Amino acid sequence: MNSSDTSNTQTWVIKAGSSLLTNHGKGLDIPFISQWVEQVAKLRKENINCVLVSSGAVAEGLSRLGISSRPSAIHELQAAAAIGQMGLIQTYETQFQKHGIHTAQILLTHDDLSNRQRYLNARSTLKTLLEQGIVPIVNENDTVAIDEIRFGDNDTLAALVANLMEASHLVLLTDQNGMYTDDPRHSKDAKMITKTMANNPELRKMAGKGSAGKFGRGGMLTKVKAAERAALSGATTIIAGGNEPEILLRISKKQENTGTWLLADKEPIAARKQWLASHLQVKGKLTIDDGAKSALINQGKSLLPVGVIACDGQFKRGEAVLCVDDSGNSIAVGLINYSSSETSKILRTPSQNIEKILGYIDESELIHRDNLALVL
Repeated sequence: MNSSDTSNTQTWVIKAGSSLLTNHGKGLDIPFISQWVEQVAKLRKENINCVLVSSGAVAEGLSRLGISSRPSAIHELQAAAAIGQMGLIQTYETQFQKHGIHTAQILLTHDDLSNRQRYLNARSTLKTLLEQGIVPIVNENDTVAIDEIRFGDNDTLAALVANLMEASHLVLLTDQNGMYTDDPRHSKDAKMITKTMANNPELRKMAGKGSAGKFGRGGMLTKVKAAERAALSGATTIIAGGNEPEILLRISKKQENTGTWLLADKEPIAARKQWLASHLQVKGKLTIDDGAKSALINQGKSLLPVGVIACDGQFKRGEAVLCVDDSGNSIAVGLINYSSSETSKILRTPSQNIEKILGYIDESELIHRDNLALVL
């Protein structure tokens, strides 16, 4: 897939846990990773962009160090992650190269996705990678994360990335083939949950506290919470068995026996627009001309600097600003790509002149249409 193939594509965020990737802590499971990569390569041919959230760095590092159980000291975990990341990413690049696909490593902390500027930077980078046909491999930055900013598990990280990318699907691959009404290991009456709403309050009760095993940090409860979070941006979550044959391809065809489907109550774009319109504190105001107003309302376009007449307020890149017409009527709200001081310098300027004026260019748009919602 290249940049010309991005129309009518879906974006999936796919997460595999340590137990799958490292064969329960024995070191990287190359056969599993190879077949997982092959499925991702096939999905891309179906116009499905894939962002992989990969556990396994700590477990691989511990395996290389000959440590048989997960330590509790954070500096030991950070050291293991630093060692394990080398093998993990090398393995992904080697396996994807067999299909002529490049990969990119993205390491995130919670602060990256709670800070608006870093959020926008991460989103722009991931979108650019997908447009260039690259498969991003995302992991928590275990090497520098401290206790207060750790995601705690890659299920949560995967859900946050699904929010970030407005993914249509969040696929959580595990060593179980789905979620049950009770623990199937201890209850013969346990039944597979095939489909329900992600915000079903009974799910948390059924998930219980869960067990992460000795190498992972997640459990079924973290997957339910991840599904709830992903649903806020319109993503459907599928909890499925990673060892099931061709599981990702079967999910893409919506076949039966593909795990537990936890549905969102709104589409990704509608969910994001609602969030933008109602949950952001506006930091500034842009007055736009009639041409820009028409482009936003009638054509669903991005806001370009050439269409902005005035800039009011103090704001940073990634913060929310209100767009009004020259009569003061509210038109839209969105996340801006430039600070107030930068915006003031490029008002009424064609996008091709941004770099000449500022000495650099972050984006050609002041507000991209994906980060903008009408408030008429």
